[in-house]
Amino acid sequence: MWLWRSVVGKLWLTILLLVSVVLIILTIMLLQYFERFHTDQAESHLMNHATLIATLLENEDTGEAALSISQTIAETYATKAVIILDGEHYLFAPEGVEENFPTSVFFEDESLAQVVNERETIVTQGDFSLPLDDDETSGAVMVVGIPLDISESDNASLYLYQSLEVVERATSQTKNIIFLSAGIAIVLTTIFAFFLTTRITSPLRRMRRASLEVAKGNFDMKVPILTNDEIGLLAIAFNRMARALNTNLNALNQEKEQLSRILISMADGVITLDREGSVMVTNPPANEFIGAWLYEQGYEVEESGDLPKELQEIFNKVVEEEKEQMGEVDVQGRSWVILMTPLYDQQYVRGAVAVLRDMTEERLHDKLRKDFIANVSHELRTPISMLQGYSEAIIDGIAETEEEKTEMAQIIYDESLRMGRLVNELLDLARMEAGHIQLDIEAINISEFCKRVLRKFQGVAKEHRIELVDEIYEIEKTILADADRVEQVLTNLIDNAIRHTSEDGKVTLRVESFHNGVKIDIQDTGSGIPEEDLPFVFERFYKADKARTRGRSGTGLGLAIVKNIVEAHNGKVSAHSKINEGTTFSVFLPYDHE
Repeated sequence: MWLWRSVVGKLWLTILLLVSVVLIILTIMLLQYFERFHTDQAESHLMNHATLIATLLENEDTGEAALSISQTIAETYATKAVIILDGEHYLFAPEGVEENFPTSVFFEDESLAQVVNERETIVTQGDFSLPLDDDETSGAVMVVGIPLDISESDNASLYLYQSLEVVERATSQTKNIIFLSAGIAIVLTTIFAFFLTTRITSPLRRMRRASLEVAKGNFDMKVPILTNDEIGLLAIAFNRMARALNTNLNALNQEKEQLSRILISMADGVITLDREGSVMVTNPPANEFIGAWLYEQGYEVEESGDLPKELQEIFNKVVEEEKEQMGEVDVQGRSWVILMTPLYDQQYVRGAVAVLRDMTEERLHDKLRKDFIANVSHELRTPISMLQGYSEAIIDGIAETEEEKTEMAQIIYDESLRMGRLVNELLDLARMEAGHIQLDIEAINISEFCKRVLRKFQGVAKEHRIELVDEIYEIEKTILADADRVEQVLTNLIDNAIRHTSEDGKVTLRVESFHNGVKIDIQDTGSGIPEEDLPFVFERFYKADKARTRGRSGTGLGLAIVKNIVEAHNGKVSAHSKINEGTTFSVFLPYDHE
């Protein structure tokens, strides 16, 4: 029922039902009371009239006057009187029926006969068929019988009767008044109930609208305080709640944003899991990890919500043992260390948070450190062994002639120079990587500068039957750089190109303006660099296959030094190569190194 779905309907029906029940009970009681009241009043009136008439009749001094007065009393109050004297009777009313009046009724009816026979006063009701006015016979009547004490008759009696229609009319009028009053009361109650419920529910409806606005996030919504009763106090509490919610929500949003920023800025990956192992929160490094794993498994990002097998196993241990677990996962050639901690909800584990750290760089650094030590030891071991061997030969007198001694001394000298170059290059590289490189900045005409450097290699190129090609364009704008360091870069790259190019090959030096700087390409037609080794050519001690290198190979530090010098000038260096087709090293130097 729709009325029960609203507070107005419930209050209205409750009040109306309560008032209706009270009115029904009150109406029933009033009807019974007034019905008895009218009957008692009629009986009392008849008895009073009968007593008055009896008093008049019993008075010997009144005589005929008593009868006249008694008849007047009876007619005035619409009653009928009958006097019975020794079997005879006197009728005061109704007129015209004296001869046919059924006197026998008073002797035959048991209750009426008590007055004559037993000399008792009676009050009774019944259908005695006594005549009324206009020769009509009454239905139900009320009869009062009083014995008379008259000297002329021993069994005189007075009967006074009246139709019950008078009582019924009075009772009916009373009922109509009661029913009308009840109807008016119900109508007034309905109006009052609607007025009252509207007064009560109007602020409640405003609170409902305000609650919906608060649910939508509009915390500036306020409920007007119109009264100081409980509803007014409820409105005050609602407004305080809205302000508190706004404050708390702002604090939560700030904390959420702060946590989000922290997660985004973290270098480590973070994954939050629920108790079923579903991913709830991730940050970019974690997304990178999951994306790499999905790519490795051949899934699309939308196809699988599963965790990597190793991560799922760690999660299962965390849930079962309810303690921190650690593991390691290799994905796409990168090594991830995982530390997973349980999240508790009261008494049980509700999930876990996993921190993923990419240890690839650390492992690579450890490997590079070990390789560096091994490479340095290897590079120094050969010249030291040669120094030691030839020195012992001279000391032991194995070299007998001056020419042999001179040759051995020359070898010792060359190896010492080689060791010196290695040590100097290592020191230069260490200073560059530590950021201690000193640059003597000056303006350089890069076109003339590159031509001069290229001319230094004309003799070496002719000796090895290699063509040097000059594709140096005129660039009027000068660059700000350290001339010695730039010459070191060009010398290293051109020397590498010549050493890795076979006879009748070609080495090209191309210089041209590029954006806001100068691009220098050193291109050869040599053996090329394997594709798998190409990303590592600028690392320390990298060496190409000696089978592709003509002559003695270098220390493997040249390209690493080139990279550091170019980056110190805020430039970039890159390499492109194809096997048996050649290699191109590209260097970009800005006009202003700042």
